[in-house]
Amino acid sequence: MKQIDTAVLGATGMVGQRFVKILANHPWFNIKALTASKRSSGKEYKKGVNWVLDTEIPKSIENIEIQKTHPKVDGDLAFSALPSNIADSVEENFAKKGFAVASNASSHRMESDVPLVIPEVNPSHLELIEKQKQNREWSGYVVTNPNCSTIILTLPLKPIQEKMGLSSVKVVTLQAVSGAGYSGVPSMAIIDNAIPYISSEEIKMEKESKKLLGKVDNGELNLPDIDVSAQCNRIPVTDGHMESVWIETEEETSPNEIKKALEGFMGEPQKKDLPSAPKKPIIVKESEDRPQPRLDKDLGDGMSVSVGRIRGSNKEFKLTILGHNTIRGAAGASILNAELMTQKGYLK
Repeated sequence: MKQIDTAVLGATGMVGQRFVKILANHPWFNIKALTASKRSSGKEYKKGVNWVLDTEIPKSIENIEIQKTHPKVDGDLAFSALPSNIADSVEENFAKKGFAVASNASSHRMESDVPLVIPEVNPSHLELIEKQKQNREWSGYVVTNPNCSTIILTLPLKPIQEKMGLSSVKVVTLQAVSGAGYSGVPSMAIIDNAIPYISSEEIKMEKESKKLLGKVDNGELNLPDIDVSAQCNRIPVTDGHMESVWIETEEETSPNEIKKALEGFMGEPQKKDLPSAPKKPIIVKESEDRPQPRLDKDLGDGMSVSVGRIRGSNKEFKLTILGHNTIRGAAGASILNAELMTQKGYLK
């Protein structure tokens, strides 16, 4: 297939850098434009970015000139790594001009006609694209991925919901500092410390997970009757969000049945062999002390979520979940969304 010309909005930030790294050799998407703030615009990417990832800037990208974030840039698809406080209007302007916007920002996630998608969990929610275009009279559209901690939580919840039903989810997160961006948490605040508050994170997890597990019927989203409660903490780990989860199922089951449901789960990305899809979206760890961020965050090139310490009986169970917050939880999630959009004919 002919590659789709792509712009990365907010290309100099930490998530923007993840987009650049993953897209540099992507078989479907060709980086045509990189945008950032006025401070960086007009510079070659290698001179305008403070590159913080543990690899070199891709050679094919380093000399591209950074542009101002404006829908006059070349491309048909825009990956948005913009801060939420400016993403709202900017993403809408790109959609009005005909761009398909795959957004990592939170600005539009909970709007009723905007798909909030994890491709393995709710691919049918892309049906909302047509409703969005009609409602807003746009030639383009916005599709969002959830908050990083929500993605890591909801992916393993899906097969459990399908097999046993879910009535209650309680989660306590231990979230990596990269989730706040490179300069988001001062070192003197986080070293030898844990911070029991992340602004807006808990309400995002509680609301977004229910939207993801809901069903679209005739263009209307129906939310499931699941109680979701979250408490979120920042810890001194670079990458990898860990989550301690308590669930109540609708049907009586066992840890072994839950393990079987998780291990056997495959979504559309795996069935369609999408380029960024991990072969196993969920990996069950048997060791009592796993998963761990240092050992397990990069499974499936950072796109798999690992689950361990599955225990309980009847309808009440506990488990530990881990995922890479800036790959599966951010840039990789948007890219996988765009691959699904392409495979379903929303991008040509």
